[in-house]
Amino acid sequence: MRVGLLTESGYPHATGESVVWGDRLVRGLAQHEFEVFALSRDERQAAAGLLPLPPHVTGLRTAPLWGPAPSPGRRSAGRRTRRAFAECFAELAAAVSGSPGTGGAEAAAGAGAGAGAGMGATGGAGAADGDAAGGAAGAAADPRAARFADGLYGLAALARETRAVPALLRSDTALRLLAAACGVPGATRGAHAARLADLAAVAAELERALRPLSLDWYGPGPGGAGLGAADLCHAASGGTAALAGLVAKRFFGVPLLLTEYGVRLREHYLDRAAGAAGAPARALLASYRRLLAGETYARAALITPGTAHARRWQERCGAPRGRVRTVHPGLDPGPFEAVTGEDDVPGPAGNDPADGYTLVWAGGPLEPAADVVGLLHAFAVVRRSEPRARLRIVESGPPRDPAAAGYSAHCRALAAQLFPDEAPSPTVPGENPVSFERIGAPEAPTAADVYASCCLVVRSSAIDGFPTGLVEAMLCGRATVSTDAGAVCEVIGGTGLVVPPRNPRALADACTALLRDPRRRARLGAAARSRALELFTVEQNLAAFRGIYLELMSHRPAAAPGPEGAGGRLPFALPPEARVPGRWAAPAVAARRSSAVAAGRPRVPSWAVTAARPAAAGAPIGGTGS
Repeated sequence: MRVGLLTESGYPHATGESVVWGDRLVRGLAQHEFEVFALSRDERQAAAGLLPLPPHVTGLRTAPLWGPAPSPGRRSAGRRTRRAFAECFAELAAAVSGSPGTGGAEAAAGAGAGAGAGMGATGGAGAADGDAAGGAAGAAADPRAARFADGLYGLAALARETRAVPALLRSDTALRLLAAACGVPGATRGAHAARLADLAAVAAELERALRPLSLDWYGPGPGGAGLGAADLCHAASGGTAALAGLVAKRFFGVPLLLTEYGVRLREHYLDRAAGAAGAPARALLASYRRLLAGETYARAALITPGTAHARRWQERCGAPRGRVRTVHPGLDPGPFEAVTGEDDVPGPAGNDPADGYTLVWAGGPLEPAADVVGLLHAFAVVRRSEPRARLRIVESGPPRDPAAAGYSAHCRALAAQLFPDEAPSPTVPGENPVSFERIGAPEAPTAADVYASCCLVVRSSAIDGFPTGLVEAMLCGRATVSTDAGAVCEVIGGTGLVVPPRNPRALADACTALLRDPRRRARLGAAARSRALELFTVEQNLAAFRGIYLELMSHRPAAAPGPEGAGGRLPFALPPEARVPGRWAAPAVAARRSSAVAAGRPRVPSWAVTAARPAAAGAPIGGTGS
């Protein structure tokens, strides 16, 4: 089948989110054709380059979510275009600024209440019948969802006719409509508090977030056949990446598969809370993302979160429970096979007695959410009872947020204050029990080398998602002590110790208990490795998506041939063999078979046809003779 893979700030860019997962997915499902549609989040990511693509990737199209808006060309928007834009954007703004459970800003959207719905309804014959039912159910549950869908798909329909939508989203018209929507009695308190600067920031962010509506991704072009010709759209994340899948679903009937290993709405709440934008702007943008998440969950044929933690977020935002299926991320266990137990591979210090007292923190980038400050205070308590203990803080890379760059320096200063250099005698240089390293450096070439040098892995995060570092430690057979954040409990199960977050005393007690009990560490490490090999490998991840692809395609009907079948759908009318070269895939043969199915004549397979045998010579017909 032909799969359109939608990514944001990820594959096939060399840096970003889920780059390794995307590469493994595409290479592991080589029996399918892939077209990749990638959005870059900033200029630095775009300049980092792209990964090499395998031969079965037939197309690649990229677009930036940064920089100035795309140019509308020489022709400016006409009066009809501006009027249609005002009607659709008024619906969108009314939904974003309205209070939950109300009709929203009626005055702002009064002029376009009907026209916005009309523009959004021009989905064409490719729109699935379930969209109407889903839209009606969504409208009954929350009128804002219906108004948001009308405005969103109205803008999408307008973007198919003109290239002026991005410029109109940054125009004074958009600002006036947004201000009017925020000023009516039905708007939220945050919307009422929005000033001109807040509205300008919201309009600029909406223009960037809605850029997929105006991209040339849906028809044939230099980058492939486009999303309109795909058999399946697979969005590797929610939010802006899934918006292109919603357009393909609405106007071409392409089913949408949504995979979220990190819920975009949750990331927005966490990342933007300390941003430079004011509180009203953050509230309006959060409302937009919440409505977009609800629309995406309502339209997706299947939603595959990576953890039960992400699944709870999705269901709280309106994801139908029957269409949510957890698929754990997969790691390659190969690099960690050599490290299978505490005593199998000695650490860098050889037979140093301190090898049995080395703790490793491998929680990813050094950021405030990792709560390394709390870990340092906990390790100070551990050192009082176990003076031989050492702590290696190993970063996996630079922080994702540039504003968190000073956190590493703060942690180093605190470590120097809590743990001054120590020396056994006046003639020996001092040594600090806490070291700060980064994977790829000479002292920590790979993650497997880091885990091989320790007896215990610690994760102290206050906010977490899927703990990849813990899974790596489990594959190495290491015992773990973690804080109860994100999906930690789901990943660990009963194979490690879990303590409350931001509790240095509890963290210290758990570490001390395992440092003093090598047999218990070995039992927990062996159980952790077995659990990781069962649940968190690349093989199980690929097998799950291989089955999901076939399942979704088996439920997608093909268009009925001929004028009498225009707009109709026939399940299983297009078999997989239609894409395999051969005479059965010829247009004439396919037309004859499809016409027979459309006419209601059942197709009898060749093995079920009984050929009449000729009568034997001299034998009477209908009797046995005498």
